[in-house]
Amino acid sequence: MSEAKKIALVTGAGTGVGRAASLALMNAGFTVVLAGRRLDMLEETAKLGPAGKSLCVTADMTKPDSIAALFDKVKATYGRLDVLFNNAGMGAPAVNFEDLSLEQWQAVVNTNLTGPFLCTQHAFRIMKDQTPRGGRIINNGSISAHAPRPFSAAYTSTKHAITGLTKASNLDGRMYDIAVGQVDIGNAATPMTDRMVNGPGVLQPDGTTKHEPRMDAKAVGDAVAYMAGLPLDANVLTMTVMATKMPFVGRG
Repeated sequence: MSEAKKIALVTGAGTGVGRAASLALMNAGFTVVLAGRRLDMLEETAKLGPAGKSLCVTADMTKPDSIAALFDKVKATYGRLDVLFNNAGMGAPAVNFEDLSLEQWQAVVNTNLTGPFLCTQHAFRIMKDQTPRGGRIINNGSISAHAPRPFSAAYTSTKHAITGLTKASNLDGRMYDIAVGQVDIGNAATPMTDRMVNGPGVLQPDGTTKHEPRMDAKAVGDAVAYMAGLPLDANVLTMTVMATKMPFVGRG
């Protein structure tokens, strides 16, 4: 099945990595459903891509009914779903571990873990029954799926959990020709990482603050498009795309 007839869904498509991935998928030929909370930002993403290759749908990843309505819209409009990029995410305030409130913890879990879980369930239901059968799901993991930053317990815990969700759903998807993989991103240049290059920079494990190198988010979008374009008998289980000089590898 050619990319020109394939349907992709990207959550958090209005900004940052979600926008970069959406544009890369559109430029690769996919029709992309752009999902997010702010319609104006989704429409801006749509305007940056090829005409007629996207559909904007407002959705809140913390609300099960909103997620269900999103997938109902995809199925009603296109009759199938070939790629899901579970991208939407959030962090909690950088506070001492013992001061993180239960409400702050749960907000991150709901967005970063429960949302992708529910989206994956809905994608399974569509992909296993469509013809041709199957599809691909890509999860946004993060460098935090490997190692934490200071004061990031909620975010880091959910990103480690995403790795478990990726592996479990990849295993359970085998019987339906559903391939699941994960892209772990480090320091992509997006509004979320502007603090890395502004002001004093970001807190390091040794207590100092410093500016950190970033990379163009397009590199992540291109990686997602590569994963999405693979035949279903091949899968990238995990891929790390990071700023070459960021302080991750080694003791820095």
